[in-house]
Amino acid sequence: MLLHELIVVYMPNVTKSMDHLDALEAQSVYILREAFRHFDRLCMLWSMGKDSTVLLWLARKAFFGHVPLPLVHIDTGFEIPEALAYRDQVAIDMNLTLIVGRNDPALAARTTYVHSREDHPAEGDPARMTRKQCCALLRTEALRSTIDGSGPRWRLDRANGKLVPAEDRAPWHGVIVGARADEEGSRSKERYFSPRDRNNQWDVGDQPPEFWNQFKTDYAPGTHVRIHPLLDWTELDIWLYLKRENVPLVPLYFDQGKGERFRSLGCWPCQEPIASRAKDIDEVIAELSSGSLRNIAERSGRLQDHEGRGGLEDLRRDGYM
Repeated sequence: MLLHELIVVYMPNVTKSMDHLDALEAQSVYILREAFRHFDRLCMLWSMGKDSTVLLWLARKAFFGHVPLPLVHIDTGFEIPEALAYRDQVAIDMNLTLIVGRNDPALAARTTYVHSREDHPAEGDPARMTRKQCCALLRTEALRSTIDGSGPRWRLDRANGKLVPAEDRAPWHGVIVGARADEEGSRSKERYFSPRDRNNQWDVGDQPPEFWNQFKTDYAPGTHVRIHPLLDWTELDIWLYLKRENVPLVPLYFDQGKGERFRSLGCWPCQEPIASRAKDIDEVIAELSSGSLRNIAERSGRLQDHEGRGGLEDLRRDGYM
């Protein structure tokens, strides 16, 4: 039985007006508090996208306006400038502990999708990287080394808005992520509390059962656990909640006058907008509710997902977000 169902059974008069968003919010807040109770070393991934920003908002509600854990952004070096500006401003305004991880050696060696094409312009050159190979280095490897503390960590100094070396280098054992089951096929295989092994790898076929809000939270040393408070939310739920809560959002999600907008945000070399004239939240909600996007995958503009047979699931098995 879900938390909100228990409340309905034992406190029916209090919950007569509980709507769908209230129920989702209550369940997510419960998951966040369970994670905080069971993991001494806990962080939350924040991509500045709509889902992880809703997750940030829920964390503020779960902990009474304070976020008592660090937010971690994995910076590939190819982030959209507007998203980075938004990141720093929100972190300053909300008094957040923001940690930034990067794969600095790969960037310095120009081992990226963009640089390989600049250095090896000929089509068919084996030195040219694929987008998935680049993601494996700049996101998956950067995430692994940031979580276990073997790679560089940078902390935003809110006083001057600059990144400085972070003193805390201890591993995080619990990682809160804004993944939704409806967003992409591999994410529908996740649990609320989903373990990864010592190498950050995900065994899709070995996930613990979760019945009646009973979660496995004790694991062998070396395991880190991904926690997914938004697993049951849909894309439309996210937008309805953003509207209800008046959550600030990166404007790239809206049409800026070109008849297009981004539906899912990533690195600038690896994403494409969709055709859309939705200029604000109300128009995005109307667009989603109309069914006009029902045959277009939410991540269809994330070009790395379309490379190779395994798509995003291959990346996620190796530790991708």
